[in-house]
Amino acid sequence: MSISAKDVKELREQTGAGMMDCKKALQEADGDFDKAIEVLRKKGQKLSEKRADREANQGLILTRLSDDKSRAAALEINCETDFVARNEDFQNRAQQFLDLVFEQEINSVDELLETELEGLTVADHLKDMIGKIGEKIKFNRVLSVHSDGQYISYIHPGNQLGVIVEFDGEITDEEIAKDVAMQIAAMNPIAVTREGIDSSIVEQELEIAREQLLNEGKPEEIAEKAAKGKLRRFYEERVLLNQKFVKDNSMSVEAYLKENEMPLVKSFHRLQLGEES
Repeated sequence: MSISAKDVKELREQTGAGMMDCKKALQEADGDFDKAIEVLRKKGQKLSEKRADREANQGLILTRLSDDKSRAAALEINCETDFVARNEDFQNRAQQFLDLVFEQEINSVDELLETELEGLTVADHLKDMIGKIGEKIKFNRVLSVHSDGQYISYIHPGNQLGVIVEFDGEITDEEIAKDVAMQIAAMNPIAVTREGIDSSIVEQELEIAREQLLNEGKPEEIAEKAAKGKLRRFYEERVLLNQKFVKDNSMSVEAYLKENEMPLVKSFHRLQLGEES
């Protein structure tokens, strides 16, 4: 029978078995998941299905930059406890996975799982880790990016929050660039500029502001104008270049960069442990 990629992925997430092994097991079991698990067991697979329903909300976020800062990579690997996340062997293996992402320019979890490392697929390495450690372990996000400008990265102490920032040109002062990365970590903007915000979000904010003002008894015309004022405040709070610079509230992030003759930010990636990819 025909087995969908979705079914294969679901069985792999439940068991930790390899993609092709899962596909063959589902075919042999005519698509029945319980029977497929039994097929895998009979073939000697070391399965992790008992961990599948456990929460893996601890772990590490790691980043790496090329020497010329034109390339960047990031990885989020999750486990169940902080104790495992702080384990040296776990951290060393996570660094190996990040290096693989960086060197082979991998840009998805599925691609990483299928990539070979030391003669085995990363999926097989993950199964071995699960068997030895006894916890659910998974990748949540994988990132590999290029730029005509340059990147800076910042990892918050504890490796639970990481930021990669792309500047539209050469970074002339790394401390200033790092300040901007820390700004993104602390203030969680949703876009670099106003134009980068989806129009549906803007309209939703306007509608919320209008409703609030009308409920306060403001006439419709006044509510319309005042809503636009609230939208400006929304931009100041959620748009990076419009945000007040955390180290000097007298100026915006954009003004801070211009004052220091730094290129503006072109894009950023903010990875917080446990957030949906």
